[in-house]
Amino acid sequence: MFVLICGALTYDTVMVINEKLKNHISATAPLPTALDIHFQVPDLRRQFGGCAGNIAYNLKILGAEPLIMATVGTDFNNYAEWLDKQGIRRDYITQVDHCVTAQKFTTIDMEDNQITAFHAGAMNFSYLNHIQHAKNVTLGVVCGDSAEGMLLHTQQFAEAGIPFVFAPGNSIQQFDGDELMRFIEQANWIMVNKKVWTIMQQRMKLTPEQVAMRVQALAISSEKGSLIYTQGTRYQIPPAQVRAMNDWSGADEAFCAGLLYGLLKDIDWETTGRIANLMIAIKIEHHGSQSHNFTLEQFKLRFRKHFGYNLLI
Repeated sequence: MFVLICGALTYDTVMVINEKLKNHISATAPLPTALDIHFQVPDLRRQFGGCAGNIAYNLKILGAEPLIMATVGTDFNNYAEWLDKQGIRRDYITQVDHCVTAQKFTTIDMEDNQITAFHAGAMNFSYLNHIQHAKNVTLGVVCGDSAEGMLLHTQQFAEAGIPFVFAPGNSIQQFDGDELMRFIEQANWIMVNKKVWTIMQQRMKLTPEQVAMRVQALAISSEKGSLIYTQGTRYQIPPAQVRAMNDWSGADEAFCAGLLYGLLKDIDWETTGRIANLMIAIKIEHHGSQSHNFTLEQFKLRFRKHFGYNLLI
């Protein structure tokens, strides 16, 4: 049985500069009439990304079977070869002929400040995909995508009776309070980071406990661990120790994959939260969203080292 992940696939370009962005862009000084800034980029990385691809990658290395539902462009061949190499099926990835795959361009300075530009490209056509076309799906995910696609796939999961996770990521900015309430009323689980949760809370005017009464669980990740709210219970999950703090990109998707794995295996929330937090730690030790890897035995050994008990999976 499969986990169907509805969301974006992207090509990510990361440019790291040995300067401070604030020396070029001041919040207090008036901007010139024409802004012309040039950077030397000593470190440039092109990598595979997008929430659907990242969640699928993490699920696959945990031993689950993900299916991606996404729209891509005419330049998708390299990503397709990568997915094939990982053993991730492409049954429900639709190519749109007149545009490119979604692209993200991020400039990071020596203080970890960032400027990101995003071109949606083929992602704008995610509404072309339909949940009912997928077979043998046990669990679903609606993650960052076009607003139209996210609303449509949420409704289709609910109509099909397939339990699903709502993990909006930065796409949260597309929705007002009423639309977010629609997601919550239809989803089974909500998975967000602390920043995204703050935006949701401001727009919906609900506490975590109030959201948890409408779903089976609300999980919120942060650098200091995670909080999981269920109907009547709040779990505070400690973080896993990080060996090297290299790259936070893709950490939210690693967290989501860990929680999904716990749901698939029917594991208690305290252990599931620890699996998810360990996935975050492993991810941020590596540059890129899909460059980390491990065997299940290695994961179990590290789990025991960090949390003091055996992971029985």
